[in-house]
Amino acid sequence: MKFEQRFTRRRVLGASAAVGGLALLSPGRLAVAATTPDPFVLRAAKGTAMLRPVPYSPTQVWNYNGTVPGTEIRVRQGDRLRVLAQNGLDDPTTVHWHGIRTPNAMDGVPFLTQDPISAGQEFLYEFDVLDAGTFWYHPHHRSSEQVGRGLYGPLIVDEVDPIRVDRDVTWMLDDWRMTKNGQISDDFDSRHDAVHGGRVGNAVTINGKVPESIEIRAGERIRLRLVNAANARIFGLNFGDLSPVVIAMDGQPVTPHAPESGVIVLGPAMRVDLVIDMTGKPGDTVSVADVFYKDLEYRLVDLTYGSESLRSTVPDWPIELTQNPLAEPDLAAATRHQIVFNGGMMGQMMMGAGMGNMMEQMREGNMWFINGKAEKAPIKEPLLTLPLGTSHIFEMENKTRWAHPIHFHGHSFRVIARNGQPTKYNEWQDTVMMAPEERVDIAFVADNPGDWMFHCHILEHQAAGMMGVVRVSSAV
Repeated sequence: MKFEQRFTRRRVLGASAAVGGLALLSPGRLAVAATTPDPFVLRAAKGTAMLRPVPYSPTQVWNYNGTVPGTEIRVRQGDRLRVLAQNGLDDPTTVHWHGIRTPNAMDGVPFLTQDPISAGQEFLYEFDVLDAGTFWYHPHHRSSEQVGRGLYGPLIVDEVDPIRVDRDVTWMLDDWRMTKNGQISDDFDSRHDAVHGGRVGNAVTINGKVPESIEIRAGERIRLRLVNAANARIFGLNFGDLSPVVIAMDGQPVTPHAPESGVIVLGPAMRVDLVIDMTGKPGDTVSVADVFYKDLEYRLVDLTYGSESLRSTVPDWPIELTQNPLAEPDLAAATRHQIVFNGGMMGQMMMGAGMGNMMEQMREGNMWFINGKAEKAPIKEPLLTLPLGTSHIFEMENKTRWAHPIHFHGHSFRVIARNGQPTKYNEWQDTVMMAPEERVDIAFVADNPGDWMFHCHILEHQAAGMMGVVRVSSAV
C-alpha cells in the first residue's frame, strides 16, 4: 500500500482542502439484490443533496434513486445480481461495476461492451457475483462529469462466512468543486485539470455529508470499508492513536497488516477494508486526518467515545478473510509486456515527440499517452491481444510528473514489484497507484474473454487520452 510521493501545494494547484468533519454513516438505503424474479431498479436522474449542513442550501446533483451516494447494493458471494438501470437524465449513461469480474457484455463501457443507455431508456445488468469484497458502481460515459456530479454508489458482497465485528460500515469518500453559492462548478472540460493532476475539489464528503463528529464506544470493533469515489483526489488517512489493520484491498483479502507509516493511501477508485478496535476510554476524542497533500493536511472527522463502554477489552476474534477464487499467474511462464505512460505538463507529452507534435496533440485534446498513443472512444484497435488462459506481466513505467491510479477491467492482478523490488504482500488489486517516475509490475491470468478497458482512473486523464483496450481472445 505504500505510495512514495507526498504531493506539494504546487501540485495541488491551489485547490483547497475540505473543512469540517465527516460522518461514519451508511450510504443511502440498503438494497439486497440477490436472485429474484424482479431486478433491483437503479435510476439515474437530476436532484439535490445536502452536501453541506445548514445554513447552506441544497446542491444540484445527479444521483441514483434520489441519494448521493446511490443505494448501497448488498449481495452475498455466489448470488446472481440483477439490476435494471434506468436513465432519467438528458444525457446517455451506463453503469460500470468497478472491480467486479463480470462477463464482458455486463461491464458497462459505452461503445465497447454496450451502446450507451439513451435518455428515457433502460438496460438490464445480470451476472453472478464471484468475489466477496468492497466494490462500487459508476457511469463510464462522460464519467468525469457524471461521477463528478454524484453518480456513484457502493456494491458490497458479503462473504459466505464473514468475520465477526460489532459494526460493518462503508465510507464513500469524495470531493466536490463548489462555487461560492454552494453549487457544483461546471468546468468539467477544463484543459488545466486534464493536463495536470485532474479535477481536485474544495469540499470533501463521506457518504454525501459533511458532519463534524461521530460517536464510537470503547471496546468496539468496526470493519470500515473505504471507497475513493473522487475524480482525482488521493486520500492519505491517519487514524491518530488508533491502530487500523488492513484486511482487504480493492475487495481482495490480504494478510492482515498495519498500513505502512500508519497512513492508508487511497487513489481514485481504490478501496481498502480495515478492522479498527476502539481502544480509548469514555469521553476521549480521536481525530482522523487526511495528510496526503503536503502543507494541505486537514482534520477529516472526530471520533468521539460515548459515555459507556461496549466492553472492557477489545475482542480477539479472527480477522483474516477467506481468499476469493482467483487464478494464480504462472510467473515463470508469463509473457512480459512493456507499458509506458507519458504526457501531461512538466513531463514528456509523447515518447520522442518534439514541441511541434506536442502542440498538435494538445490542440486535438490528447494530453496523455499509453505507449505513445492517446485514445478516445470508440477505441478501434486493442493495445494488446492476449490468448485466453495465459499468464502475463505488465511492466509499467510512469514517465510523467503526476500520479496515476491504473485500472484494468474484468480482472484482478497481483502487484508483484515496485521499482524492481518485490512487494511485501503481493496483494491482489484492480486499481494500482503509480507515483511519478515509478515502475510497477503486475501479474494476472487472462481468463475473462472480451475487450477490456485499461486506463488511468483520474477521470480527466482518461478523457484526455490515457486509456486503451486489452483484448482477451480464444482465437489468438
